[in-house]
Amino acid sequence: MKRTPRASVTAAFAACLSLGAIGTATAASTGAGGPSAADRAEAGRAVTAPATLQTLSRFFARDGAATRAAAAPRVEGGTVPVYTLTPEFVAGKAGAPVARLEFLAAQAVSSEGQKASLWTARQSGRWQVVNIATGDDEIRYAEQGARKLPGGTVFREPQIDAWYVNKGAKVLPLDEDAIRAVGSHGTTLAAYRARVRTAYADKLPGSAYARKGGAGGYAAHEENDRNGAATFASAAAGAGALAALALCGLTAVRLRRRA
Repeated sequence: MKRTPRASVTAAFAACLSLGAIGTATAASTGAGGPSAADRAEAGRAVTAPATLQTLSRFFARDGAATRAAAAPRVEGGTVPVYTLTPEFVAGKAGAPVARLEFLAAQAVSSEGQKASLWTARQSGRWQVVNIATGDDEIRYAEQGARKLPGGTVFREPQIDAWYVNKGAKVLPLDEDAIRAVGSHGTTLAAYRARVRTAYADKLPGSAYARKGGAGGYAAHEENDRNGAATFASAAAGAGALAALALCGLTAVRLRRRA
């Protein structure tokens, strides 16, 4: 199944809105545990701030889809945690969680029904919006995972853009990419670990693959190599800089999803 390209901008919000220097904000991991109520509340304030809504208006108005005034964006519902496969799990470290919290996502909707996902991460001691991406993947898969395996952790394997839900020894697929990887009925946590270790263990930080810059890096806000060869090394700053420039220039960076 061919995926629709997803537009995305990385938000150096304060810098752009104050006409200051453009940064290369990265959504740093917030750890293995879930977000606290205070985290969710602060993230919620960030996504509904007037400056965020103004930027959303520009985002929805890109390519002439709507005028900024007519876009009239609103944020629906609360924030949901978004987890990503951890390098420690891939390396087989004892007790390592399969995924860690990378950011919180909230759904924005325009007056014409367009949807976007607002990503917030804790930076410089506070929760900030760090990216806007078209569509509702993060919210939709969180809801799907909660129905399929209540109480489980929904997470993404970014190297193949696959979404899963894990609870105990079960790993169940949530999209076609995940079904191709583990089958329609899912797999055990041990079998999933064996699969990702085979696929990525030689691409972890410090590996020869990472040192030579293979696949261009690994980061929460960046679309990775869609041939399954993305490294867990730090991402190059260029993609973040381009995205921040796109925000200030009121255009969207088109990020290709794996076909």
